[in-house]
Amino acid sequence: QVQLVESGGGSVQAGGSLRLSCAASGYRYSMGWFRQVPGKEREGVAARASDGRIRYADSVKGRFIVSQDSAKNTLYLQMNNLKPDDTAMYYCAAGPYFVLEKSRYNYWGQGTQVTVSS
Repeated sequence: QVQLVESGGGSVQAGGSLRLSCAASGYRYSMGWFRQVPGKEREGVAARASDGRIRYADSVKGRFIVSQDSAKNTLYLQMNNLKPDDTAMYYCAAGPYFVLEKSRYNYWGQGTQVTVSS
């Protein structure tokens, strides 16, 4: 059983930064960050393969950075130069595929809210 617990969300002004954390336990999979706004589909933000490869959605390239602390089994999402459009519930996920497609992920955290004001 894989368990994922996100933390680090909050409110910030445009141009600011936040770092999200995802504490993972259980089998090691590819991990991903997703976000969802009410009424819209959950979209992939970034993914990290078990071998360290990382991919980003075009909307966050150059602003968001994924990293992992293997000793702590924790995945991070450093979000810089935040924009109001980044406002969403952010979820951590684990699955066997290195993709940004939500249907390919089997395990999900409870989410953490990020709000960016203009």
